[in-house]
Amino acid sequence: MKKLEEYVVTIPDFPEPGIMFRDITSVIQDPDGLKLAVDGLTDLVKDLDFDLVVGPESRGFIFGVPVAYNLGKGFIPVRKKGKLPRETVRVKYDLEYGQAEVEIHKDAIRPGEKVVIVDDLIATGGSAEAAAKLVEQLGGEVVRMVFVMELAGLEGRKKLGKYDVESLIVYPGK
Repeated sequence: MKKLEEYVVTIPDFPEPGIMFRDITSVIQDPDGLKLAVDGLTDLVKDLDFDLVVGPESRGFIFGVPVAYNLGKGFIPVRKKGKLPRETVRVKYDLEYGQAEVEIHKDAIRPGEKVVIVDDLIATGGSAEAAAKLVEQLGGEVVRMVFVMELAGLEGRKKLGKYDVESLIVYPGK
């Protein structure tokens, strides 16, 4: 079986010149790539004491649900504003060009519950930090954040400095 990195297709100059786009769809479309990613993420959290997996929309769902299933944990979605049907709490965060707002059901996490955040990519760290703030607003504790890929050149790990962060693949650039 190939290494996980070998399933990632890199597209130069997308969406603009100088960017090396790392395509996660090439990982999940291949059964072996998907298995390597999910098993790798599961391995990064299996020995932790935690109660729930939280995954930001939408690729956090793809990877978070099977990790939760593998470990017998519940899964909590973080969604874009207006997508959840019950009472929510929300937080705004900065994007490269503007802001976004995400939310979580107000009753999704009880005070003292320990949470792992799972997502596909850490770039600037904005969406992961927003997910962590939602967990903390509800009284939960983020015990680790895990990602399939990390773009180290965008320094998202710095923004998440107070959290335990692990990535399966780390790319040095942007």
